[in-house]
Amino acid sequence: MSFAVSSPAALSLPHPLPPLGRARVVGAYAKTAVDTARELGADLARLGQACGLADLQQALPENVPVERYIALLDAAATQLNEPFFGLQVGRRMRLSTFASYGLVLCTCPTLRSAAEQTRRFESLAHDLGRSEIVEADGVAHYRWHSPWLDRPGGRHLSESVMVGIQTFVHWLAGTELPVLGLSFVHAPPEGVPLEVYSQGLGAPVRFNATVTEASFPAALLDAPLANADTSLFAQLAQTAEQRLAARQREASEAPIAQAVRERIQAQLMHDRARLPEVAEALALSPRSLQRKLAEAGLSFSALLDETRRELACAYLRDASLSLTEIAFLLGFGEQSNFNHAFRAWFNTTPAAWRERQGR
Repeated sequence: MSFAVSSPAALSLPHPLPPLGRARVVGAYAKTAVDTARELGADLARLGQACGLADLQQALPENVPVERYIALLDAAATQLNEPFFGLQVGRRMRLSTFASYGLVLCTCPTLRSAAEQTRRFESLAHDLGRSEIVEADGVAHYRWHSPWLDRPGGRHLSESVMVGIQTFVHWLAGTELPVLGLSFVHAPPEGVPLEVYSQGLGAPVRFNATVTEASFPAALLDAPLANADTSLFAQLAQTAEQRLAARQREASEAPIAQAVRERIQAQLMHDRARLPEVAEALALSPRSLQRKLAEAGLSFSALLDETRRELACAYLRDASLSLTEIAFLLGFGEQSNFNHAFRAWFNTTPAAWRERQGR
């Protein structure tokens, strides 16, 4: 889900979509589609083979390539013979679907303020498209722009996104909000009367439109969200900002850097995150790994330090972990070594940093 309040001028994206080869969907978002397919009776083993994913009965990877996610929607609709699979996915979208930034929205006092935050953090959930809201003559138009809609499964993608937004906004507001109309750029499925869509979505539906959008009274943007807990906004937004910075780095840096970070993270707690051991896990010699990193303008020691620093912050937010346990998870033999490294990173101690986050 995402909103971006803007004028009718050309869309200005705070986080442009990456090339298809680097575009991805986080596992929590993709899980809703997998769960929908399971509930409708799909053979998940066949489905995984059809879309190029591993056994879907197991946990999804942290990131799913956009190309494979769209293929998943298409394969599920085909296997189930379900022309409305995208609508089914959208109706099942909940807070957990938008786990990367959904909690931030629960701290916003109005839909307009939620719009500002989702514009900021949209890319944390997926690279399926980017969004805006245009206001004119008392009507707000939520518009969703995606370059992937001409692919097999593109129809299910846009329908799942638009219905998912409607479902989540209703949940966020605690009441049904009126929709004046929905428009899709794709053609309707063959043999399906328009009134089937209109009745199912509770609003007039138009196909073959120039833009995918949902229209509603603009006054709703300033309607209060009665259950919002604004006291948590600063803490949750800070966490989202840190995740956003990491995502932007991942989208721009060389694949070898991403691979090294993943191996470091996996091997830290086993005290096997040194250069020779990471190189072995990547089927490279230490010299070859150093050369590849140097070509990307990076070094192994810098990646190790950055990975530890980011994990340290994540672990310290987990109140169930002691400082000794965190030191172990980060591959430090002694807590004193962790304390020393943390002070070099943030000019404070881990205990003091954790206390400030809890305020």
